[in-house]
Amino acid sequence: MTPLGAGDVEGLGALDATAQAALVRTGEVSARELVEAAVARIEALNPRLNAVVTATYDRALAQVAAGLPDGPFTGVPYLLKDLVAEQAGVRFCEGSVFLRDHVSLRDQLLVRRLRAAGLVLLGKTSTSEFGMSPTCESALYGATRNPWDPARTTGGSSGGSAAAVAARMVPAAHGNDVGGSIRFPASCCGVFGLKPSRGRVPLGPEYGDAFGGWAVEHALTRSVRDSAGLLDAVAGPALGDPYPAPAAPGTFAEQVERDPGRLRIAFSPRPADGHAVHADCVAALDDAVRLLSDQGHELTEADLPGLTEEVGTAIGTVYGAGVSWIIGYWIRVRGREPGAGELEPLTRAYWDLGRGVTGGDYLLAVTTLQSFARTVARFLTRFDAWLTPTLAQPPLLLGEMTSTPEDPLRAARHSAPFVAFPAVVANITGAPAMSVPLYWTASGLPIGVHFLGRVGEEGTLLRLAGQLERARSWDGRRPGVG
Repeated sequence: MTPLGAGDVEGLGALDATAQAALVRTGEVSARELVEAAVARIEALNPRLNAVVTATYDRALAQVAAGLPDGPFTGVPYLLKDLVAEQAGVRFCEGSVFLRDHVSLRDQLLVRRLRAAGLVLLGKTSTSEFGMSPTCESALYGATRNPWDPARTTGGSSGGSAAAVAARMVPAAHGNDVGGSIRFPASCCGVFGLKPSRGRVPLGPEYGDAFGGWAVEHALTRSVRDSAGLLDAVAGPALGDPYPAPAAPGTFAEQVERDPGRLRIAFSPRPADGHAVHADCVAALDDAVRLLSDQGHELTEADLPGLTEEVGTAIGTVYGAGVSWIIGYWIRVRGREPGAGELEPLTRAYWDLGRGVTGGDYLLAVTTLQSFARTVARFLTRFDAWLTPTLAQPPLLLGEMTSTPEDPLRAARHSAPFVAFPAVVANITGAPAMSVPLYWTASGLPIGVHFLGRVGEEGTLLRLAGQLERARSWDGRRPGVG
């Protein structure tokens, strides 16, 4: 084959992962050509965006040269978020100066499954420190910039992956989600973000679960079919997992093309905590309601029940305990405590708060949240999904959600109005949820809308997302950087 020119590099970047894999399968493009084109795009765009923080291009080319498995995505370039997804022999920092020289000793099971699907791993993407903030502006990596407006946040904590996908560096990239970390950056960067059901994708071999079952693994994609196909490639319990997800009917990929039928969808423009919602986010919700009505669905305005002050306190207790667990885990691995300047002010403040949570406090909080999950499940017997804006504000300017030593909780205070809609409900209940990029502001910023589904029913969400994508495709939109 002839060497790729600049036009070919851009043309390949415009294709989703499914289409790129088809080119390799038919022999029209080689895996090496796909990888080299993706590397060229990353090297051209990353100086402006700072999305890729560790490059493994030589390893990727060696992976191709050694021969790739025959999988659904053979030859397609892919990026891993630098959080949880360990790759043996590759730097792994989780966004923290405390881990700046740490190298992984083994692969996460997810990474092995991604390779078995034929994906070629090109490097790691940025995250907030230990994924604790809805923006990617860590002391270790610096700010990651939004391709639609480089002065603004990508969202977090999977913001590096979302920016890389939106800018067409790669067609899809890994993300994970404890309280919205796939869905928030999907909204900010105008891509599709599905959070699967609890237990759908294993966290082994190191973890059985994380944050009491809140944490899930998946991806940021431009197309719905890529998200579904990737989930097919990596889903399924591993030996020793604490709980499996409910069985899926057939493949997720086939769900995307199916008609969802007439769904009952509840919607609300109101966060439970009373924060104001930006007019652009209300407009995005109103637009989605009209589009769904046009598709024949039944829309009912209804607030999610059960979001009481007691539930909010329980969320804070579990989160604090989780942060204490993270830092404690890495202290055990590294054999020492973080020194001065090795943790960001927000992380150290959360760690201090978390160490005050007793075992009894934690279990009482879990009891409260399990009761809340039953309330949500009863609510969703009346509806197939619950719709809100993904975020209560458009992407904020960089610097607005950061802390200082003098004001360590500044990031938390400034983030609260931004993430006012309760994305964490999907994590608490174990239910699937997705952010769908249906709306852009007059100034060209993407605004996602968020659907919460029933536990185990990713298929319903994927059928709906496929219908919305066919009705109003977003893939033709290109950011200013990309």
